[in-house]
Amino acid sequence: SGAIMTVLAAVCTKMPEAKLAIILLPMFTFTAGSALKAIIAFDTAGLALGWRLFDHAAHLGGALFGMWYVTYGHELIWKNREPLVKAWHEMRTKNTGKGGGGRSN
Repeated sequence: SGAIMTVLAAVCTKMPEAKLAIILLPMFTFTAGSALKAIIAFDTAGLALGWRLFDHAAHLGGALFGMWYVTYGHELIWKNREPLVKAWHEMRTKNTGKGGGGRSN
């Protein structure tokens, strides 16, 4: 449920003006930003009051990670991946031709 909350929070953070509805109550619509605030408030209350119906800590952790990823994480990760990719390609080309199962070009 925490992973699902991560995806939901990421989408709600990226597109806060998107309209959402509950599947069995399609006549009631609300914005994604409002839904995220309500879910965070509900899970914070559940964690503080000790409710045991849902795993409120997992939901809050997922929501915080989803919001962090959209705000900072995506750019941080993708900007800093080039040195890792270069090292991986160098390691692969160094091992090619040593009889270790690498492809020869």
